[in-house]
Amino acid sequence: MNRRVFLQTGSSVAAGLLVGFYLPERSKLAAQAATADAAPKLNAWIHIAPDDTITFEIHKVEMGQGTVTSLSQLLADELDCDWGRFRTEFPGIDPAFGFQGVVGSMSIRTGWEPLRRAGATARAMLIEAAAQQWGVDKTACRTENGFVINTSNNARLSYGKVATAASTLPAPTKVALKDPKEFRYIGKSIKRLDTKDKSTGRTKFGIDMRRPGMLYAAIARCPVFGGKAASYDATKAKALAGVKQVVQTSRGVAVIANNTWTAIQGAKLLEIQWDEGPNAAQTSANISRVFAAKAQNPGVEVTKVGDVAKGFADSPRKIEADYEAPFLAHATMEPMNCTAHVTADSCDVWASMQMQTLAQGAAAQASGLPMDKVRIHSQFMGGGFGRRGMTDFVTEAVEVSKAIGAPVKVTWSREDDMHHDNYRPAAYSRFTAGLDADGWPVAWHNTIASPSITNSSGQPPRNGVDRTSTEGAHDLPYEIDNKLVDYHWTEVGIPVTYWRAVGYTQNTFFVESFMDELAAAGGKDPVELRRRFLQKNPRLLNVLEIAARESGWGKPLPAGRFRGVAVVNNVGSFNAQVAEVSVNQGKVKVHRVICAVDCGHVVNPAIVDQQIRSAIIYGLTAALKGNITIDKGRVQQANFNNYDMLRIDEAPAVEVHLVPSTENPGGIGEAGVPAIAPAVCNAVFAATGKRVRKLPIVI
Repeated sequence: MNRRVFLQTGSSVAAGLLVGFYLPERSKLAAQAATADAAPKLNAWIHIAPDDTITFEIHKVEMGQGTVTSLSQLLADELDCDWGRFRTEFPGIDPAFGFQGVVGSMSIRTGWEPLRRAGATARAMLIEAAAQQWGVDKTACRTENGFVINTSNNARLSYGKVATAASTLPAPTKVALKDPKEFRYIGKSIKRLDTKDKSTGRTKFGIDMRRPGMLYAAIARCPVFGGKAASYDATKAKALAGVKQVVQTSRGVAVIANNTWTAIQGAKLLEIQWDEGPNAAQTSANISRVFAAKAQNPGVEVTKVGDVAKGFADSPRKIEADYEAPFLAHATMEPMNCTAHVTADSCDVWASMQMQTLAQGAAAQASGLPMDKVRIHSQFMGGGFGRRGMTDFVTEAVEVSKAIGAPVKVTWSREDDMHHDNYRPAAYSRFTAGLDADGWPVAWHNTIASPSITNSSGQPPRNGVDRTSTEGAHDLPYEIDNKLVDYHWTEVGIPVTYWRAVGYTQNTFFVESFMDELAAAGGKDPVELRRRFLQKNPRLLNVLEIAARESGWGKPLPAGRFRGVAVVNNVGSFNAQVAEVSVNQGKVKVHRVICAVDCGHVVNPAIVDQQIRSAIIYGLTAALKGNITIDKGRVQQANFNNYDMLRIDEAPAVEVHLVPSTENPGGIGEAGVPAIAPAVCNAVFAATGKRVRKLPIVI
């Protein structure tokens, strides 16, 4: 990011011309002509209009995690602009921006320095332009709240007044970033930019899209994964008033109508003979048996430290345990949907999506058009959690639009969503540990069997190891002398993909639960055991200490309540949670969760707090209720009646303690998910003496 490129476009808008300035890897000077009425775009995603309005064309999409606001704070702080004049937009796909998408809680981590540099660069150019207009040296100028100020006479020019002149200047190759003590917006709990429009219904999500002449479609898909329509009779569907057409797609049969309800009803009237394919006999019980059989033998080595064989030979006591986690659905509040319009020489796609670049590729393939003929229009997302990183819903809409020659919106029902998701992988984890004479672990062997997440995206695991499926296990944070982690890539015919916090969700449950088993077996306090083996991991040790202190660890609790602890380092952030739990007639009640978080420099404390709380509720829902089961190749859950969510009266009080830090920011959207399940399960053991080795929790 040390070199800059200017790019001018001739888009006609109310304020005049747009002049773009962006930051690719190579430097090339393009035309810089501008008129007095121009609305210059001075840096990567900045548009400063003559009326002083500043528009940030944000290359990351928003799915409720606060990205729009936090990234804007980074840019606005270094730009030193008036927050009240700040606006955001989602740009279209442009190769100049590189890969566009939201995944892995990367938005702040990847934007922390580039966006600050973009704001600082634009500010330097505005200062230079004002200095030239006044005929003074730029060192005699400063900025404040959207104005350049001449320090010798206090003359002021707004950014909009000098923006056009600034756009003709060469960008400085080096700019000084603010000292954190000078931050005006970074580190402040500024109100989210998207709240008002969402609250008043102005925000447009994918499902809100309308286009002139648009039709609506619902698709009947094979109930068995990998199956397809062998033949179908659409007579009854076509007889339904409002149904326009019926067409076959790569995944099923689409009914096109004048509204969504009619399309859904028409799809139910289709008489389809399904070729159910090779997964028609698959069941959850069989999948569990396959995983368990694999885990009895060593897999492909992922991590090896020390001499594990010798460690076990020298251990007077061995502890063994098998753990299991189920498939999970994403269950986004906004059902999957996509609007597409394919013509002979163009393809437009409007959708709530996490991966715009992948969506463009999928649309190009489905339409048969080159990439430069495909336009992607990003919408706000009503939840993503990894599901909207897939492109199946985009492909379907493009296929239907191409077949009927009109714009069409394909909407999934909740049942469609449950039955045809790409799920969080089920997984099986076998542990063996050796304890020394004093009860401390000295040897650790963990074998994992699960499907590959990357394989679902067309990237088969290299050498048979998918590290996204073993994360949280292969990067064990504890300094045990002898460690071995191996993996069995085990496909069972169920499509899987990234789910909030990915491999850490199941593997942190496995690892942190087994650590608790070792504490009990060795007669150690669970916090003390972790403390001993985290001495070389100071940030994780620190959040453990904070969570233990704030929870009153070791102090008496009200009768019937018990504590459990778990820690995790994922998405660049360090997290420790203590859950306070009671168990009554087999029912688990989580009363309180204390969470300590070190996510580096905090951009917006309120958003971090919100994300941690929501992640804990999301993870707790999965721990207590989440379970996708398979019978005869079919998902048994259909809606929220049998894929239940945590209700208000079941939600615990959550306390979030943020660690002050000058480290670069870590991710936060997924950071709070993994530790809650093992913290609760460890508290259940404290309450009942029973280990929970399989989710969801059943006592």
